[in-house]
Amino acid sequence: MINKVLRRSALIALLGASCAMSQIPPASACSRAVYFGQAGQTVTGRSMDWLEDMQTNLWIFPRGMTRDGGMGDQGFRWTSQYGSVIASVYEAGTADGMNEQGLVANLLFLVESEYPSDPGDTRPQISIAAWTQYVLDNFATVEEAVAGMRQEAFRPVVVVAPNGVEGRIHLSISDASGDSAIFEYIGGKLVIHHGRQYQVMTNSPTYDHQLALNAYWQQIGGTVMLPGTNRAADRFARASFYINATQQSADPREAVAAVFSVMRNVSVPRGISTAGQPNLSSTIWRTVADQKNKVYFFEDTLSPSLVWVRLDQIDFKAGSGVRKLALHDNPGLGGDQTAHFKKAEAFQFLAPH
Repeated sequence: MINKVLRRSALIALLGASCAMSQIPPASACSRAVYFGQAGQTVTGRSMDWLEDMQTNLWIFPRGMTRDGGMGDQGFRWTSQYGSVIASVYEAGTADGMNEQGLVANLLFLVESEYPSDPGDTRPQISIAAWTQYVLDNFATVEEAVAGMRQEAFRPVVVVAPNGVEGRIHLSISDASGDSAIFEYIGGKLVIHHGRQYQVMTNSPTYDHQLALNAYWQQIGGTVMLPGTNRAADRFARASFYINATQQSADPREAVAAVFSVMRNVSVPRGISTAGQPNLSSTIWRTVADQKNKVYFFEDTLSPSLVWVRLDQIDFKAGSGVRKLALHDNPGLGGDQTAHFKKAEAFQFLAPH
């Protein structure tokens, strides 16, 4: 039985959070959380929520690939230092993935994103559809990625998805040590939150406000009351509580199962959508990355089975070629698919019209 003091505290917190959230614009329902198990067992999970099939497939990208950021002659150029396994969207962008060093990158929607727009900015450009791939290609740890991003060597450019929705996003990364960073462009400026404490990310509002809203629920405690809607602030509170309340295990099977259970808790059931808000929609897929053992799991919510890929069994050397695992229109696929990727031409990153 909750006593009167707890009831009053919970009500105050709920009203305070509700008032704050009433100022939040509609946001995407994607979520991300990092699990700290024992004996270095680090696992990152995320959900992808959208109003339609994004034609997602899995890809193997080797070392030594030359990139132009999707922007051709004006593009920021690099050569991949690390191989990766990634999940594509619309065959035009990298939304999620893990590289061979155990660095994980997760791209989530953030409607408040504002990218640099100074007409005098002469830096080479990068499509935001290529941003995740840039990080996976070039860095082994979060610390390296933060140092690289602080150089601000390129200008990100917003693109429009095939369904007409403008892609405004933020990026979370984590490494095998459990270190994390959140990258956002707010008011045209890069904002970085770097530290192991940044375990969870959802969507709107901006990350500093997400942290403030979550403080309400931390005061109450998750065993007393947790918010239950699909709003970003509610999912943030639930993920923050459950990712640490689960058994922190050294067993990779237990750790991966725990993270999947948390990501399912913050997912949106299939068939739910909000008119006029295409980014407030059903969970269409989830990923879980075991960063210690280098195993990348993918779950299509239309499929009865998980698929997974073992990065330590993949040849990532330069010249080994791009390979693709066709998941789109193949919901019956299940199990270890490491050996079943087929040679393919790399997709082109989405560019502005």
